[in-house]
Amino acid sequence: MNEILFLVEDAPEGGYTARALGTSIFTEADDLETLHQQVRDAVHCHFDEGHAPQMIRLHFTREEVIAV
Repeated sequence: MNEILFLVEDAPEGGYTARALGTSIFTEADDLETLHQQVRDAVHCHFDEGHAPQMIRLHFTREEVIAV
């Protein structure tokens, strides 16, 4: 695996949540800089040395409600 994809959403209480697709990795952070570090740490903890993906891709989603 050369790449891993995380789905990033706004957390209800503020900050962000990130969930890897296809792998059981989840993390959260209060700001983007911290999220980047948390995602890197989670990936390195999940995979054995030398087997971690070389690229981490973050896909940001946001839900908006518009009143009619």
